[in-house]
Amino acid sequence: MGTSTRKVDRTSTGRKKATRTPSPAGRSRPASARKSSRTPRTAAFLLELGTEELPASFIAPALQQLKTLMEQLLREQRLNHDSLRIIGAPRRLSLFVDGLAEKQDSLNSEVLGPPKSVAYDEQGNPTKAASGFASNQGVPVEQLEVRETPKGAYVCAVKHVFGRVTTEVLKTHLPDMIRQLSFPKSMRWNDSGLSFARPLRWIVALYGDTVLRFEVGGVKSGNHTQGHRFLGGTKSRRVAVTRPASYESLLKRAGVIVDPQARRTMIASQVEALAKSVKGKVYAEHRDELLEQAVYTVECPQAILGSFDKQFLSLPQEVLMTAMKEHQGYFSLLDRQRKLLPKFITVTNIKLRNMDVIRQGNERVLAARLNDAQYFFREDRKVSLAQRVPQLKGMTFHQKLGSVHQKICRLQELVPYVADVAGHQDVKPLCERAAYLAKADLTTGMVGEFPVLQGAMGREYAIHDQEPTDVCDALGELYLPDTPQAPLPQTLVGMLLAIGDRIDTCTAFFLIGLHPSGSEDPLALRRLAYGLIRILVEKGLRCNLVRLLAQAEHIIQSQNISNAVQEESIVPGVVEFLLERLRFYARTIHGIRDDLVDAVLAARPPEVCDCTDLLSRMLAIRQIAAQPEFEALMSGYKRVHRILQKEQWRESHVDPALFEHDAESQLFRVLLDSQKSLEEKLQEQDYSAALEQVLRLKTPIDAYFEGVMVNAENPQIRANRLSLLGSVNEMFSALADFSRIQPSMPPMPS
Repeated sequence: MGTSTRKVDRTSTGRKKATRTPSPAGRSRPASARKSSRTPRTAAFLLELGTEELPASFIAPALQQLKTLMEQLLREQRLNHDSLRIIGAPRRLSLFVDGLAEKQDSLNSEVLGPPKSVAYDEQGNPTKAASGFASNQGVPVEQLEVRETPKGAYVCAVKHVFGRVTTEVLKTHLPDMIRQLSFPKSMRWNDSGLSFARPLRWIVALYGDTVLRFEVGGVKSGNHTQGHRFLGGTKSRRVAVTRPASYESLLKRAGVIVDPQARRTMIASQVEALAKSVKGKVYAEHRDELLEQAVYTVECPQAILGSFDKQFLSLPQEVLMTAMKEHQGYFSLLDRQRKLLPKFITVTNIKLRNMDVIRQGNERVLAARLNDAQYFFREDRKVSLAQRVPQLKGMTFHQKLGSVHQKICRLQELVPYVADVAGHQDVKPLCERAAYLAKADLTTGMVGEFPVLQGAMGREYAIHDQEPTDVCDALGELYLPDTPQAPLPQTLVGMLLAIGDRIDTCTAFFLIGLHPSGSEDPLALRRLAYGLIRILVEKGLRCNLVRLLAQAEHIIQSQNISNAVQEESIVPGVVEFLLERLRFYARTIHGIRDDLVDAVLAARPPEVCDCTDLLSRMLAIRQIAAQPEFEALMSGYKRVHRILQKEQWRESHVDPALFEHDAESQLFRVLLDSQKSLEEKLQEQDYSAALEQVLRLKTPIDAYFEGVMVNAENPQIRANRLSLLGSVNEMFSALADFSRIQPSMPPMPS
């Protein structure tokens, strides 16, 4: 017989927790737990994992993992606590648990065994079934009890499980918990088998003033941490922690600010003060990213103001800021006119009496970088972008999709087609030129040194080559938006070029089977598609994506790339992929309910996919769904839909001569009048006004069902009434599939 155990815990405060674990011998029933007569003792717990310097981007996710794993451990082991906090720095991941109980909650468990009729014979003596059950449960057979259940009487084993002391529980489970921590990249440094981001050097594990002894990765736990590598002298190299409450203050004296929030506040304050001292402001777009990087790069932050030679200001501003940010992690400073100052701020991990030594070192490093950039900028301009295009033949776009030059050839044909479909035939020559030069900057020394400058350098070099302004701007906007919140292209040619590039990339990778699957998206196609959706809907561009994708597919296959030949078109699959991104956009940006999105998408003709039009419909339906009468209208419509579905009726030709009731005539009149207005509003793409025409049907639909029997005995009259309902359904379907809208669901907040 299958069995399970129901465990019920009660503390002296009356709290109750229940957990279910498998049991080899019976079904479970709750039982009262033993109550303690005293308030449980608690203490604070500290865990610190000391390492070599961790990559800055690894620390915050690792701390969150540590918190999640510890919460799970405490929950599973029935260890009550007040709060849990994570802090960390480049050489340590730390966790505090306040008010941690000294022992697990005790519990009683009842395990149901075989039926009473099987467990005892007619004389009431235990059978082999009872003896075997008792033995499996570790209780004497004479202590078995009988419980009445809805299925009859069953024998029951009552067991009391005493809570283990917290120190023993943690010593047992912490090593496995630490081993579960994962990182983007891990390493092994000894034969212990532990894989970690960087070598583990020490472990502090304290419950109150008790040291928890265990071993992980060849490192034995204790109560000694390490301070700053260079500050505080030899005394800071090994710091004894006697209790968790003193941990942060001890490390502070040893040169370590272990709380990331405290470091963040210090760095922000120091950086702002230094910027203000030279009448500058930190470049806002880089500020947060650099601040986060600095927080997890240093343990004792000290901001320093440096400078560079004014001659470098002749370089494009993007080059200077990229050199400072990407390679050095420096904050750029702007003046009141948003021009770059020949200054920078860096955050170091050490304080010296003479900080000029560190400042001058950083200035020398930056000067070398900027000298390189100056060289690249000078040499790159000796060859025009147009002259560089043939070099793209030797640059692989993807091993299964040929060269970047082949992609350029596709864009030269596709981007003007995008302009045509979008109704901007006047810019087709500019689109073709922009497409031809779109990737030429990939061959330059500057982009080779600073890949993030692709696009931006295309614009700079195109200006130098005296290309048309629209072409120059389009090259600079090609990769926008590069993040979900990034600015969009602002010029028409830039938008069309960005759309064409994304359409080509999505189509090409779908053709070779490299489309996103589940949580896997190694080519970041979801992000690319989301950017495409943003450009279309936020800029109000009207493009039929089905036509664009079909053209992109044709162009790619015309290049005779063997890997990109499919027997069936991939266009429907790419359309569905893009519509999922539209769905995500509608929900997250506009707060449109999923059922309203489904209603609009379900009514889309398969040969048309205009994201701007679809979003307009969704917004209009969201607006009308908030009106009080909409719920009643939907009730009437759902009735229409159910009847037509049941009858499998598709006809909508109505003969007014067959009407027998005023309600039929009234519904037909309103329907004809509303249909005419609806068609006009749909032509104008005024979907809010179109939906108002649908709302006019509420009263006549209600009256129709109140006074008309659809299933008339006369077959002609019955067919005519069904056709009238079919006409009603057609009017609704012109806007959306209203059958997918759920009742009584308030709109999501915008």
